[in-house]
Amino acid sequence: MKYCSECGSANLVLRSPGRDTHRRLVCNDCEKIFYHNPRVIAGCIVEDNGKYLMCKRAIKPRPGSWTLPAGFMECGETVEEAARREVWEETGAQVDIRAPYSIFSVPQIDEVYIMFRARLIEFSDDPGPETAEVAMLAPDEIPWENIFYPAIKDILQRYIEEKDRGVFGIYMGCSEDGTVHFMQ
Repeated sequence: MKYCSECGSANLVLRSPGRDTHRRLVCNDCEKIFYHNPRVIAGCIVEDNGKYLMCKRAIKPRPGSWTLPAGFMECGETVEEAARREVWEETGAQVDIRAPYSIFSVPQIDEVYIMFRARLIEFSDDPGPETAEVAMLAPDEIPWENIFYPAIKDILQRYIEEKDRGVFGIYMGCSEDGTVHFMQ
């Protein structure tokens, strides 16, 4: 950022305003503070008759790898709306969100993943441009070695184990130094 969006000044400095705990870009002329916050990724674990809705990525990072349908939340929508929209955009599926399942932080890249449990309403297998292929896969058909995001792999494995037991938790976790941690 070169100019203040409030007053147009180029007099921007990095400092901790007031009692703020972080250094922020601040306009020295009008005192406008510019916040840089994490991005929220919302998505769903969609299960139907023992199979799970999976997407094969068509875009970077890692085209050709598999993941659960999820993506960035847009301004003006709830996290549930974002999750439903992302599932539809990536797979053509309509879903009914049942409950939150996992909140996972990746502070190294300023992202927070919120994954929901969802029920399949309609599946048209009409993926959007970000998806090369969509499939409903049984646990033994899931290409575990080709799931790019370690947190997604861990979340899905935990979900399948819990589904088999008939009991679901809600999990918080984070990725620190490449290690995935979950707490119940």
